[in-house]
Amino acid sequence: MLRRLRSILMTCCVLAAPLGAGAARAEDVEELAPFKMIRSLQYVQDSVVLGDHSAIEMQRFMLGAIDKRLRSADASVFRDPRNVDAALVYAMSGGNPETLKYLSDHDVAGNFDSRITEALRQYLNGKGGLIVENLSDAAPEYRNARIGPYLYLILGNAMSQQDPVAAMKYYDWARLTAPGTIIEEAALRRSVFLAVQANDPDKGFHYALTYARRYLTSPYASQFADVFVELAVAHFDGAAQERISEILGFMDAPRQREVYLRVARRAAIAGKQPLAKLASQRAEALGADGAAQPKVLAGFYAGLAAVPSNDVFAATASITAIPDTELSVRDRALRDAAKAVADAVVRPPDGESLTQAFASKSDRPVETDASAEETETGSGMSPFGSAQTPVAAAASVAEADTGAASDPEHDGFVAKGRSKLEEIDALLKGGQ
Repeated sequence: MLRRLRSILMTCCVLAAPLGAGAARAEDVEELAPFKMIRSLQYVQDSVVLGDHSAIEMQRFMLGAIDKRLRSADASVFRDPRNVDAALVYAMSGGNPETLKYLSDHDVAGNFDSRITEALRQYLNGKGGLIVENLSDAAPEYRNARIGPYLYLILGNAMSQQDPVAAMKYYDWARLTAPGTIIEEAALRRSVFLAVQANDPDKGFHYALTYARRYLTSPYASQFADVFVELAVAHFDGAAQERISEILGFMDAPRQREVYLRVARRAAIAGKQPLAKLASQRAEALGADGAAQPKVLAGFYAGLAAVPSNDVFAATASITAIPDTELSVRDRALRDAAKAVADAVVRPPDGESLTQAFASKSDRPVETDASAEETETGSGMSPFGSAQTPVAAAASVAEADTGAASDPEHDGFVAKGRSKLEEIDALLKGGQ
């Protein structure tokens, strides 16, 4: 694969090469049409989401080469609509937004559609909500054009917060007109997220199954796993179990195990004890490769879920016995919260606690359910490819290792535990 991509760079992206027999001349480099370079970029980007992560660095190089070519191109180059489309695709593929601004500002011949360029400039500057009306009017004219799938993907992104259902329709068109590409991968992944937001599990599982069949080797598959866990936890019932098992069937054992661990963690935090125990058991059953840490985490999440149950003593002993080195910073915070809740639940009532039953509601602090703020899922040992660059990944790890005391998951678990104490107070009041 690397040899083939290197060949593409030599012929289409035009790496500077020494002059000689069959070597590309400098003037050939300067005259290469932008649309030919964009074809190579699209090939590389599609290769990345299909599993060739070694092409990520090549993608960055090609974006830089195309940027240089577009800025140095004579205005006459853009008389060819293919080169205009190339400039727009470049901007929508992670290119420099200032290059699109430069080209549109110098377009005296009217080769660029000002509606499209203005919408893209606003979108790339973080003002996506402002482009919905104008772009939704202009995009249908380009539905069958080369830039059509890109425009519909961006329109779906801009619409997603205002109207998730309408955004999914834009994503559907984008992916159906660009199968097997980075556009389809992004549209499917984001559609799963929107289906969760729209509380439409049928569509969510359909999108998730399609994604699992095609793009589990994408570097963005970890983001898909996060959203799929949300979907599974929110809609894990008898009918959904079969669909979830079908989707996980496309994954190898380590990936299935990681998903079940994530589900167990989220379910334990959300107070869904049966689901947390079931997911923990399935994760532990997938530990046939001898890996110790997944089994430890499965037992930990099962114990975490059992804290508010009749098995609180055994659950507390189980999670307390796990060494700190076996848990991430966030999981250690959850364990400490669970221990605090368990201690409060089993502590014998004293005189002060009995008087709480007669306190007015206005004297009691109002607790909020912080579990909705919980955003990070997983155990920190995901086998899924990460879309982060090494620098960004290191930064995220450093961030996860600091500020554990203010972890929203910790606060959410404590809040749920306090609600259990209020229930006990209510029982004491009823017994007076």
